[in-house]
Amino acid sequence: MNVLKRLTPYSGLKVLISGGASGIGEVIAAAYLEIGAKVHVCDVSERAVSAFRERYPEALATQADVSNSAEVKRVFDMQREWANGLDVLINNAGIAGPTGGIDRISDTEWEQTIDINLNAQYRFAHHAVPLLVESEHAHIIHISSVAGRLGYAWRTPYAATKWAIVGLMKSLAAELGERDIRVNALLPGIVEGPRQDRVISDRAKQLGISESEMLQKTLNKISLRRMVPPEDVAAMALFLCSPAAHNVTGQAISIDGNVEYL
Repeated sequence: MNVLKRLTPYSGLKVLISGGASGIGEVIAAAYLEIGAKVHVCDVSERAVSAFRERYPEALATQADVSNSAEVKRVFDMQREWANGLDVLINNAGIAGPTGGIDRISDTEWEQTIDINLNAQYRFAHHAVPLLVESEHAHIIHISSVAGRLGYAWRTPYAATKWAIVGLMKSLAAELGERDIRVNALLPGIVEGPRQDRVISDRAKQLGISESEMLQKTLNKISLRRMVPPEDVAAMALFLCSPAAHNVTGQAISIDGNVEYL
């Protein structure tokens, strides 16, 4: 048995990534492009989509608001026309949501976080399954968070959606297994990048401390005392699309250096 060969992702994969024009989504997209996959990303930001097109002309990039059902349907219409099928859905789109006490969070902030982080994952899975049943390597990868296994004070809308995504994944894994569609969730920890910088800044202001103090407090929560580079998340996504992961489904997989608490 050639174990190393089994670690190589399947060739010719058709991949759709929501929220894929920047951040973790872009890094995942670049990883799939590197192995020769046919990659389609969508993103709400026209600027991010334009920049993605310039960086990766071989991919398809579509501007779409994942909270809009009609726009999500349009993404899948384009997927059918461009790729004539789908093997892998990366359900990635999401926002950080508000930072604040539950008594200070508005209905609008709460509902927006739920709609983008959770309802959009339903919308994409809903449209993806009819395409995935035709694939030999069908897989849905939901992007959750370490906040999907730990409580997260002052970030309740975000944490609520990330826990719900794990429940969605577990349910779909059971529902779709007999149709040979694998479903897993990745739970990134504290990921390096501008988004985490903003989270640290907002939390520092809320606590009345400096950003450097907040950063150290953040690192002290992690057993390895370091943040996660987004490439680590992409690498796990690629592994899940290899023969070595053929029987991996229904799993919430943390890539977080062991965050002990939030």
